Formats: sequence, C-alpha cells, structure tokens
Amino acid sequence: MNEETNIPELDVDVLTETQAASELARLSVLLAEANTAYHAEDAPQISDAAFDALRRRNAEIEARFPHLKRADSPSDTVGAAPASGFGKITHSVSMLSLANAFSDEDVGEFDTSIRKYLGLGAEAPLSYTAEPKIDGLSLSLRYEKGILTQAATRGDGSVGENVTANAKTVSDIPHHLEGTPDVLEVRGEVYMSHADFEALNARQEERGGKTFANPRNAAAGSLRQLDAEITRSRPLRFFAYAWGSLSEPLGVTQWQAIEKLKDLGFSTNPLTARCDGPSQLVKHYRQIEEQRPDLGYDIDGVVYKVDELELQARLGFRSTTPRWAIAHKFPAELAWTRLEGIDIQVGRTGALSPVARLAPVTVGGVVVSNATLHNEDYIKGLDSKGQEIRGGKDIRVGDLVQVYRAGDVIPKIADVDLGKRPDDAIAFAFPTACPECGSDAVREPGDAVRRCTGGLICPAQAVEKLKHFVSRGAFDIDGLGAKQVEQFYTDGWISEPAEIFTLKERFGTGMQQLKNREGWGDKSASGLFAAIDQKRKIPLARLLFGLGIRHVGEAASNMIALHYGTWDALAVAMDEARPMEGAAWDDLISIDGMGAVMAGSLVGAFAQEAERASIQRLIEQLDVQEAKQADTSGSPVAGKTVVFTGTLEKMTRAEAKARAERLGAKVSGSVSAKTDLLVAGPGAGSKAKKAAELGIETLDEDGWLELIDGL
Repeated sequence: MNEETNIPELDVDVLTETQAASELARLSVLLAEANTAYHAEDAPQISDAAFDALRRRNAEIEARFPHLKRADSPSDTVGAAPASGFGKITHSVSMLSLANAFSDEDVGEFDTSIRKYLGLGAEAPLSYTAEPKIDGLSLSLRYEKGILTQAATRGDGSVGENVTANAKTVSDIPHHLEGTPDVLEVRGEVYMSHADFEALNARQEERGGKTFANPRNAAAGSLRQLDAEITRSRPLRFFAYAWGSLSEPLGVTQWQAIEKLKDLGFSTNPLTARCDGPSQLVKHYRQIEEQRPDLGYDIDGVVYKVDELELQARLGFRSTTPRWAIAHKFPAELAWTRLEGIDIQVGRTGALSPVARLAPVTVGGVVVSNATLHNEDYIKGLDSKGQEIRGGKDIRVGDLVQVYRAGDVIPKIADVDLGKRPDDAIAFAFPTACPECGSDAVREPGDAVRRCTGGLICPAQAVEKLKHFVSRGAFDIDGLGAKQVEQFYTDGWISEPAEIFTLKERFGTGMQQLKNREGWGDKSASGLFAAIDQKRKIPLARLLFGLGIRHVGEAASNMIALHYGTWDALAVAMDEARPMEGAAWDDLISIDGMGAVMAGSLVGAFAQEAERASIQRLIEQLDVQEAKQADTSGSPVAGKTVVFTGTLEKMTRAEAKARAERLGAKVSGSVSAKTDLLVAGPGAGSKAKKAAELGIETLDEDGWLELIDGL
C-alpha cells in the first residue's frame, strides 16, 4: 500500500498556483499508477477510499484553478489501457466513469446543477433511480439478433479487452435472448459474493495458488484469464444496470429500461428504486447503507441517475462522466493521533501554509502522517469569518487530534481532545517572517493567507517558479524535473527560465561541465541539452502558462493565446493595457472567462520591470509559435465573437454557450466593437442597446437556432 501522505498535502483552499500545478502533476502520476494497478493488473496498491480521495483532490484543485488543468488530467481518464494479452474491442459508445458525491449536500448540489442546466425550477418534478454501486469489474455484452457476439471490459473507456469466451462461462450472462432489439449492448458489473470469495481463497490456498486480497480483485482477475476454463472454475456473477448501442430504445425511462433488461433474463439489483428528488435519494442511500453488512457482496456507494432518458440526452456528458448520474460514496473513517509538529511551507506566490506532522495512523485504509492546517486562523480555532470552529479550541503541538479523510485526499483535523493536552503545550505562534528568506510575511486585509514579501529573492518562490516552468503543462523538458531544478538552482546554475536555454553554452564545455556532475554523464548531459533545444520552439499557450503568472493557468493561457494569436500581439496589448481603462483593457476583459482579477494579474506581470526583463530574456531564446484555431470549417459562426443576453426559452445559457463554442465561436460576456453577433432573448437590456448603437447583428433565439441548424 502506498503511503501517499509521505508528501505533505496542503488544503486546496490555501494552495498557490505553483503548489497547485505541482500537486496536479503528482496526482496525475499517482492516479495513473493506481488505475493501471487496479484495472489492468487487478492488484490495487491503494484502497478505494484513497483512490476516490486522490481523484476528488484533483477535481477540487481543477475547480479552483481551472486554468491549471493538465492535458493528461485524471479527470479526463477512464480506467486503464487494455492488457496486451487480450484482443481489443473499440466501444461503439464509450464506457465512462461517474462523478462522486460524498455528502448529503453534494447530492443536493447535484440536483440543483441538473435543474439549472435544464432550466427547471426548484418545484418542477424530477425523478431519479438509485441503485447500489457494485464493487466489481465493468463489462459490456453485445447481442446481435439475440445472440451474444462479444464481451469487453471497460479498458480505458474507449477500447476494452475482448473477454467474450470468458464471459460466456458466467452463469448470470445469457447466450441467447428472445424479443430483443437487433443490436443490444448490455452493461453491468461482474462481481463475486463474500461466501464464494472465501471458498475460492480456501481452494487456492490448499493448492498453493494465488490468493486474492478482496472479492473485487478476485472477480477481475478471474474474468481476465487468458484461459477461459480458469474463468469457468471461478464463481462469478453479473448485475446488469445500463446499456450502450441500441437499434431501438428499451424504454422512455431508466426504470423502464432496467425492467426490460430484467424481463429479458438479466439479473438486476433488487435494491434499485425510483426516487423523487434528493431527499428520497438520501433516504434510500441510508436504507442501503444499513443493509450493506448483510448483502453478501461488496458495494461502495449508491448510484443516482436521472430517470427520464430524454433528459439524460439533453444533459449529455462531460469529458469522462455523464452529467445525469453521480455515485454517492460511503464515508471514510476517523482516527485519533498525536500532533508532533507544525511546519510552514512557502509557495511560488509566497503563501505561508501550515502543515501538521502526525504520529502515523491508518485512516480509511491509508497511513496518514501529515494533515492540512489551512491557515493561522484555523490553528487558532476560527473560520474565515472569525467565527469559532471546534468550539474555539486551538491546535497545539503535542495535542491528541482527530483526523479524517471523508473523501478528501488531504487529511484534516476534525477535533482536539483538550483532556489529553500536555501541560507544557503552548499556543502556536504563526511566523511573521518568511522561514525561507527572512523577509516580512504580511497578511493583507481580507486575505486568509500570510505571504512572504521577498519575491524573487526568496529561494522557495524562485525554485517553485522554475519547477512550474518545466512542468508537464508548460515546457515539459525531458530530463529536467523538480529534483534537477532544485539541484541547479542551489548550485547557482539557473536562477530564471532564460538560463535554462543558456545552460549548454555555460556548462557544456570547459572545466565545470554538466557531464562531470555526480549522477550525470556524456549521454545524460547530451540528452538534456537536446531536450532543452527541442523546447525552444514552443506554442504560445504553453509559454504563457509556463510564466507562472498568478491566476493564469492552463485553460486561461489557451484562451488568451487564441485571442491574441501571436506573442508580439500579446506583448503589445499588455504594454497598452491599463487596469480598468482603455480599449486594450476592454479587449482583454472581453475574453470569455477572463475576470478583472486575472486580467490585472496578467497586466501587472508585464508592468513589473524586473519580471518583464526576465520574460524578454526568455523570449530571445525561443521561437514562439502562433496559436492555431480549431478546424470548424462549414460553421457559420467559426471565429466570430458571440454574446448571449436576456432569457433563453428553448435552451439554458450553459447549453447555448457550449454549442456555440463547439462550432468555433468565441463567447464573450460583454458587447464591444469586436462583437460579431448578439443573441437576445426576452428581457435583453443594455447589451442589446449597445449592440444597436454599434451596428452589431442581433438575432433572437429562433434566429440563432436557424443559423446553426444541423450543425
């Protein structure tokens, strides 16, 4: 089992952008390894609770810093690549994962988000189905004219393993069906009961064979045998709960479709229920939770799905999850342990973040040795508004503290046992000077975080900026990772990004050469210099992201790059822009998703003399590539700037925006001389008036739908 908490984990609320980018990189590796171990090797290295916690932490960081989302984000990953020992089957309809809920409040937010997307009021009827989430292996069964023709694991969601021969040995999977559509793909979960699992392990132990850690591993390992006769000897079961390709519908609701699968001869879970609204969903969740110990098979939550299939179609999908479904996971554990110390970490933007060092304790199947302490107010027993938390109890070194995970990968401290506080425990004094460089650490009014004022003279900030620069979403230089950056910075070899690209001329020849350093040789040094040279030609968006400007992450960098097109155009615009005034500022603010805070941070970075000089030294080493627009040939709105205003009656604003962007349009929140088209619904006000004054083409909702009809 991995002890993930060997690496300090700060709360998402206090992460700096550099810390967030670094953490997303770490989570990407951890989750990729966990996915491979779980889905491809049937030998998980971490618990399900720990995996869910890692994914949730990744999602929380991406939600707070959407511009930092990585190209290889775990949020866009489903399962793992199929194993090489099996033939491959491409799913005609992707097999996606589910978003998670961990509390009753999350379930309420799920319902609210669906109503908002569909434009439904709080009192409008909206039904769901609720079913146990089986802890097994996902499987897709394809029937043609009632005959089972192929079976595939989920794989990476797009391509799975061909396990047809193995699936035919599972007693719950029929080979022939009567009264089915010509094409029917049934999806469900292969699992093993507790009793069968124990009997299998007993037989394996008697024979000196491999025993399994849990029923899920046993089921997955049994189905994914290259010899189908081994699978036949294993007691596998199958619950059907969904479908892929269909030549004709199974029903008009989720409930009807599941009943149809049952009528066709599939096993469906008897605890599946139809619920009206979140309160009934949570009530059914509690009932299933109470029955969980006596079910005889493993479940790790309850899955909720919008019942009406037409609404499911309208809601559609995110990159890896449907909007119309969510998994309400069962809670993790609590544990008490001793707080042995409080460390202060300094991030790229100078934020001082406290981390609790704990006597190691197992929480939810994971060994925990660190926990977030958020900020100095949290240590004092206060929230962001100055109100008491934990009954006003502060946190001191030596305290016995209660630690919880509850779906979060960052362990948190829930409570303090004052009755066991040591007599010599003293209140923690939060530093007012940076522990890295000694500069004043100040806390601005309204800010929960205290920050070092040292800027570039602070080694912690400088190193974090360099680490961000070479991170995967930025320059991603092969052979130059966080460890090498720290080494080169400490030895005075690099102090700013431009010096990476002069490393060869400074340390490639002469007495002090890279190849002569410990851990380096001719081949590795030459490889690094070649990798650096390869990144001299860099896309504008990657360059912008690599600069590590506060509030400007990966997604925002892409938007900015597409808006300006070239580095020269961007640089001129930043020179001309002044916060809250002028055409250049208005043009910057018009970028969809660009707010005043992000715009001010971007303009401010270019306005600082030292930072601008550092950027210019970097640009002189690079060949910055023009941003490429997506191919949207045939779209009447490709490349146009569209503004929506007023009330849309046939789709929600979110639906309209998503569709316009898919067609290559730029959606802006304000009308300017660069606006090409205004779509105005009832109640349009100042934006419609301004569009008329500027002579901008204006359409009503019907006109807009007619314009994009068929696309």
